[in-house]
Amino acid sequence: MSAIIIDGAMVHYEALGRGRPIVFLHGWVGSWRYWINAMQVASTSFRAYAIDLFGFGDTMRDPSRYSLERQADLVNRFLEEMGIGKVALVGHDLGALVAFSYIKQYPKSVDRMMAVNCPLEYDSVNARVRTSSMQDLVDWLSNRSPESASALADAAKSDPQAVSASLAGLQSADIFPSVRNLAVPCLFVYGPNDPAVSMPSQERTDSFPNHMHQINLEGAGHFPMIENPSQFNRLMTDFLSLDSGVTPRDLQLKEEWKRRVR
Repeated sequence: MSAIIIDGAMVHYEALGRGRPIVFLHGWVGSWRYWINAMQVASTSFRAYAIDLFGFGDTMRDPSRYSLERQADLVNRFLEEMGIGKVALVGHDLGALVAFSYIKQYPKSVDRMMAVNCPLEYDSVNARVRTSSMQDLVDWLSNRSPESASALADAAKSDPQAVSASLAGLQSADIFPSVRNLAVPCLFVYGPNDPAVSMPSQERTDSFPNHMHQINLEGAGHFPMIENPSQFNRLMTDFLSLDSGVTPRDLQLKEEWKRRVR
């Protein structure tokens, strides 16, 4: 296990590979662990990091650090302490919200972002996320396969207060309008079968600026990186392979993804 001390708090992370940096940020259910497969794929060309956010996995529990802003500060301090420059971010639900909070403060530090099942507004999150125990969320959102059980083994370590604080932050601050015009290339990825997070409306999708794009993975639910890792990893690899600054809309040129565009 690798760890770093940030402002007196232990932050757990794991790293694989060499190359340009990419940081994976987990969601409300689980920890860095469900990124293992994606990290292994990314590590062939990138230095892949995965962080446990405050209140999750093996990182310190501290309710004073559970806001989206404080979680984004964790990302910033981690990058500073590790000497990491411009970075690609891959975030899943909570992790995507934290990544957007980071981009809001440091847009020039992010080369591109992949936001997986990211709620763009508070009402797009099913109320069950706010009221259920972590084990209930695992049973509800995972496909209960042996792979899911292993990937989500750290879910029981999650502090429910960390979930509540992030949702309160989503409710009180309209994050998306603050970042949509910052010109950071962003690929939104959704599982149409996700019961926890509703996909953006067609009207909102059509209003995305040119540097943002949405692709829906057919048959995927809340954890596309676990449910269909080959499909998810292929899309991630194609996105990361784009030249810096290129819009993810260019992924439409590949017939494989044309069928999955909303």
